[in-house]
Amino acid sequence: MPIYRLLKNHAFAPDDVQVLASAFEAALSQLQVTDRNHPTAELVARRIFQLAQHGERNPDRLREFGATGA
Repeated sequence: MPIYRLLKNHAFAPDDVQVLASAFEAALSQLQVTDRNHPTAELVARRIFQLAQHGERNPDRLREFGATGA
């Protein structure tokens, strides 16, 4: 799963990892992406990771940003 590959070398609390993973799954569901190895899944993971690096932890905003980039 792409989100865990991005998170493994960064210091996020376990609760934060759960929020990020849930937002990732919700964004993929919204986009109807079922293959976690699809390039879209990688893009979503990178978007969520980028926002999380800037301190965002709101799962709805993470999901929306992951799914739309906005």
